[in-house]
Formats: sequence, C-alpha cells, structure tokens
Amino acid sequence: DLGWTNTVNTPDMVDVYQLVLDDSGTRYRLDGEWRELEQRTVTLPVRLGPVVLPIRRDIYRSAHGPVIKNDKGAFAIRYGGMGNLGQLDAYYRLNKAASLDEWQGILARMDIPSTNFIYADKAGNIANIYNAAIPARPATVGGERIDWRGILPGDRSDLITRGSVSYDQLPRYVNPASGWLLEANNNPFLDAGAGSNLSPGDFPPELGIELKDTNRGTRGAKLMAEAEVLDRAALERIKYDTAYENSGYIAQMLRDVAAIRTDDPDLLAAQRLLSEWDLNADNIGRGDSLALLMIRPFMGSSYSNDPWPDAEAELQRSVDHLLRHFGRIDPPMGELLRLRQGDVDLPLDGGSDTLRASTLWDIDDDGRLSVRHGDSFIQWVEWMPGERVASRSIQPFGSATTRPASPHYADQSTLFVQHRLKPVHFWREDVLANAASRKTVTNRR
Repeated sequence: DLGWTNTVNTPDMVDVYQLVLDDSGTRYRLDGEWRELEQRTVTLPVRLGPVVLPIRRDIYRSAHGPVIKNDKGAFAIRYGGMGNLGQLDAYYRLNKAASLDEWQGILARMDIPSTNFIYADKAGNIANIYNAAIPARPATVGGERIDWRGILPGDRSDLITRGSVSYDQLPRYVNPASGWLLEANNNPFLDAGAGSNLSPGDFPPELGIELKDTNRGTRGAKLMAEAEVLDRAALERIKYDTAYENSGYIAQMLRDVAAIRTDDPDLLAAQRLLSEWDLNADNIGRGDSLALLMIRPFMGSSYSNDPWPDAEAELQRSVDHLLRHFGRIDPPMGELLRLRQGDVDLPLDGGSDTLRASTLWDIDDDGRLSVRHGDSFIQWVEWMPGERVASRSIQPFGSATTRPASPHYADQSTLFVQHRLKPVHFWREDVLANAASRKTVTNRR
C-alpha cells in the first residue's frame, strides 16, 4: 500500500541552562529560592581491556533536566521529546499504516523525537516531513527576546520549556506541484523544487531548523528539476550520479587550495591537479583520488559544525598518502576506493556526499580505503498502473554480513558496484519459486 523511510536531520532540539549553585554545590537557585539538586549514585559497567569493572558515579538532576558538572559550572540539559517513551510504538504503527492520513496521524503524535520522513503510496501520494520534537520556545518572555541558541540562565522558571511544538508547525510537503520530493540530509527548503519549496521565512527562528545544505541535496534537486520526465531511467541516472556542485563547502575548499602558497613541487602538482578536476568522482578523471581524500574532512566540518580544516595541511596529508601507497598523486580512484568483504575486493565510484555515496571508510594497511558508510540498502519500489507493487533492492555486501561461511556473506557486492539491483521476492508465489530450500513445520501440542 505504501512505503516510507527516514534519515537524520539536525534541528536545535537542546536547550542548555547554567545553574547558580550555593557554596555547598547541592542546591540551585530558581525564581529566588534555593532548591535541592536531585542526586543519586549509579553503577556503570565499564570495560577496561579484557575486564568489565563496576564504576560508581553520582548523577544530578534539576527542574530543567539532567545536570552536568564540570570546571565551568553546572549545566542543565533540556531536549525535545524528553521523557517520551512512545517511539517504538510509533514506529510499529507506522509499519501498520494503510493510508497517508493514518500514517500522518501517527507522526502527529510527536513520539519520534527526530529524523526526516519521506513517503509514497500506490495512490500516487508523496510526502516529506521534517519531523522533530522541537521544544516549544516562545520568541519573547515577559517582553524580552530570548536567544535560545545560547546558554540560558538557569535561575528562571519562565525559560523552562514545556512540551514540543505541534505537528502542524513543522515544515512538511504533501503532493507538491512539482510532482517530486528529495531527501538527502539537506535543509527542508530544497525538497520539492522551485515554485514548490517551502520558504524559511515562514518558520520562526525559535524552531532551530538548520539552513545548511548537502551536496547531495543541492545536486539532487538540480537534477530532479532538470529532468524532462522522471521515469525509471532518469531516476536511476540521478541516484547513481557521482558529481559535485561547485558551491558551498566544495567551492570554499577549492578556493582555499588555490590560495596555498608553497614551493613544494608535490603540493604544487596537487594544487594544479585539483584546479583542473572535473568535480566528478566517477573513477575517470586524474584528480578523483586526490579530491576523494580532500573532501571528506571538509564535508564533516560543514555537516557537524566542526572547525574548518586547514587546506594546506589536508593537501599535504592527501599527497603523502597517495605517494606512500601508490607512488603518484593521480592513481585511478578505483585502485584507492574499494568494496572489501572477505575475499571480495572491488573498485568503487562516488565520494563523500555524492548521490552515489561512498562517505566513510577504513584505511587498510595497503593504503586502500575500505568503504564502511554511504550507499547502504537501496530499494526501488514501483506501483505501475494495473499491476501489483514490485520492488528491487541491493545491499553493498550481502544479507549475511556477520556470517563468513554463508553464501550470502558478500554475494551482492558485484551487482552493487555495477549499479544493478536484484528482485525483491515480495509475493508468496515468487518466494516459493525462488526458494533455495523449504521446510515444513508441524505445530504439535
């Protein structure tokens, strides 16, 4: 009847309050009165090498929420969905929903504290919900405008939020005029194309909705909008796109590299190679391997608000890696980026934050990058007119990734690197026709 999936978003869901403690450190001030900090001792099992030891720690709580004590003082934490235990039930009921209205009604309970949801059904409905149990923050308190992104004074009860915003206040799309929706961990104002996108000005800043974007979001929205027809071929082409837009953190990284002043011949050659790079991690261009190594820390900085990397230091790191393991700064990217599982060792395309995502990896002893994060489970579902629902899927390794003796330990790898999908045997007769074995179980009392 319907399908949905979800992925992380990064709204500001946490408020931090600095408490005023008395000299004993056991009481905090609230509205001019002293209150006792709740305190109890917990025992935590902590693994230290081969043994697990019980470690006792004191934990604290105020009217705001959990309290952390450190060298800078005592800070209380309050977050969206605090105390709500309905998440598992909500997910269960989403899986049982049979219509868009029923599905939205479950999300509207606000029991799932965060993650964007994207939806489609056999009736042709599509939806994208920026789901988040964002604290219900007023813009002003007592006529005073509050900076909810800063450290809040912990001695005022009027700043302690109560509950979360309602479902109707969240950014959401249902059947936009563009006819398509995209979700790629981007801000919610890029999901449906020009003329259908929501406007950030329609949502108060107190919601704390992120405004940053991902390359996948920018690139995907551009390709979706440019497609004359969004048929199977067009969507497959977009899904496996390996290019970067020359914008955002990518453009800034390339500007920083171009601004490096050095006499080192290897760095000068790398600088020139990146200046000529075609912005496509397709395993064709000479600069693909160098760009692959460079982009990851800049992507991480942009997405996680980490300190901005030093371009010269990152270029040196990337050059050193390639020279040490390949003897050159321009090896084919497929020699560097690998899909490895057991005896399987295959070349990969894509990069960090491309639609064909090869995002994070382990660095093996031979200098190759074994991808561990990026494209994972890909599922393609179609409700064609007059036909029952059909599906294809793929996983980078196989369906038994923890069992090396299984024939399915890595049996999907070749299809995955070839951008191919396998059928999902959804209907009973398909399952029986393709079963490797069948067992009859008798229920005996």
